[in-house]
Amino acid sequence: ASYVSITKSKRRFGFIFYYKFLQACSNGCFRLANLEMALSLKPYTNNIRVELNKAFCIQSFPCQNVERHNKPEIEFRDNPELLLPPVTIARSEKERCLVEASINSVRISLRIGQMDMLEEELVKMYLRFLMQRAETLDVLRRVPVEGYDVSFLITDLHLLAYGRERLLDFVVAFIEEMDAEISSMKLAVNSRGRAVATEFLRSLAF
Repeated sequence: ASYVSITKSKRRFGFIFYYKFLQACSNGCFRLANLEMALSLKPYTNNIRVELNKAFCIQSFPCQNVERHNKPEIEFRDNPELLLPPVTIARSEKERCLVEASINSVRISLRIGQMDMLEEELVKMYLRFLMQRAETLDVLRRVPVEGYDVSFLITDLHLLAYGRERLLDFVVAFIEEMDAEISSMKLAVNSRGRAVATEFLRSLAF
């Protein structure tokens, strides 16, 4: 009986040690992946910042069709001569940024990189949560542009209220934090699934 109990304790200790080892390895790989992601994200965000800095040269412009109206021309597109050619900045085939500028507004659309079905579901749920609260964020659109995950609309009033640098920092920080947040949520889901599987196998083994 004592031999059986010692064998079971060794098996239990070995199983727990193996689980801790896998957890430590996954945490280390996650930190390394975060570092590599930050380094690879820098050229992408720098190009977006440069392009937005040029696109933010906007001013108040009254509507040419309706008197005493000032509406974002990039949304209505009634006057093609007031629109600039759109610019697409791509980090990969699945991650890109579309910048559409006009004389009095800029529309920014982001496609978040999604490598598997879990990331697709996390991005969908997270952005839906944000877009349902678009009234608290003046620049966030409730419905993104087709083919993109989230869109921002910045007008000359936003530029006067918040300033050019603050808006640039906001867009860049949103891209960086979005990648980090999705990676963190994915790690949390995987860790929870691993814990559930561990408890299930432990109940079968002992």
